[in-house]
Amino acid sequence: MSTNSFDTSWHVSVAAESITAYLFARVGYDVSVQYGANQPEYDLMIAKGDTVMKVSVKGSKDGGWALTAKYKNSEVSYYDAIDLWLAKHSKKTVFSLVQFINTDIYEIPRVYLATPNEIANLMKTARNGLGDTVLRENKTWTGNMYVPDVIPKDWLFSESRIIQLTNSVK
Repeated sequence: MSTNSFDTSWHVSVAAESITAYLFARVGYDVSVQYGANQPEYDLMIAKGDTVMKVSVKGSKDGGWALTAKYKNSEVSYYDAIDLWLAKHSKKTVFSLVQFINTDIYEIPRVYLATPNEIANLMKTARNGLGDTVLRENKTWTGNMYVPDVIPKDWLFSESRIIQLTNSVK
């Protein structure tokens, strides 16, 4: 039985941040958590030796992260909304995308790491290149006019992915 009985989006956020902090600590990184509400740009700072990285954490219990929805309206295209979102983020920040859908209480959710550019590029390919406001973990569209939207497997949290990202954000 899968349980996603979070009471509020705040609970999802707290759980996602905690899982991300745990995973970085588990592979030997020091983790600093920003204190207070509505922190700008990032939630965690991780460090190991001379390597330091800012991490923005996004949690989801429904299969996707509505990252650019607030930028999209009738006058703003999907691509433009994605570009507006991208402009708000430092190229030195990495996102931790935590997905709780279809996980049991005793399981660690799936965690992906990606740069803002990687996320923006993937969102622009959504719906056969039409773009979307939601980054979806694995969405198979109805009908055969769309190919599935899937997060790349190499984004999964791993030590090699962390090293790849820390090298790219220097």
